[in-house]
Amino acid sequence: MILRVLNLLVIGLLVLAAAYVYRIKFDATVQAERLAKLRGEVRHERDEIAALRVQWGQLDNPARIETLAKRYLQLKPIAPSQFDSLDHLADRPPPPPQGVEANAKDPIGGLIEDVEEPATTGSISQRAARPPTGATPAPAAGGAHP
Repeated sequence: MILRVLNLLVIGLLVLAAAYVYRIKFDATVQAERLAKLRGEVRHERDEIAALRVQWGQLDNPARIETLAKRYLQLKPIAPSQFDSLDHLADRPPPPPQGVEANAKDPIGGLIEDVEEPATTGSISQRAARPPTGATPAPAAGGAHP
């Protein structure tokens, strides 16, 4: 009797093991098909990238750009008289145009001066952001070491 129960138990375990092996094989087949599909997509994308690079090379061709510039832009050749040496530059900038105050505040500079210090984020507490009182500040990056 015990031998018969043991045989049935072993046969049951063998059936479960065979089912488990079949499941693993089926999952491996599904993954292999998925991998083959992904490899095909990657190959297709690489081919598209190569085609776009060829097209970009044609569009970026200097001879083509020169032809388009001659056709659509009314450019004139540069004359040597358009260049001047640095010693002929004025020592001071020209005065401001009529109607503009000489001491007028620079609008962009004013915006930069009015910028407040950024608030600390939630990941750094206010206490951790400031050095403790009496502590010496850490040297700046690239500063001279004593």
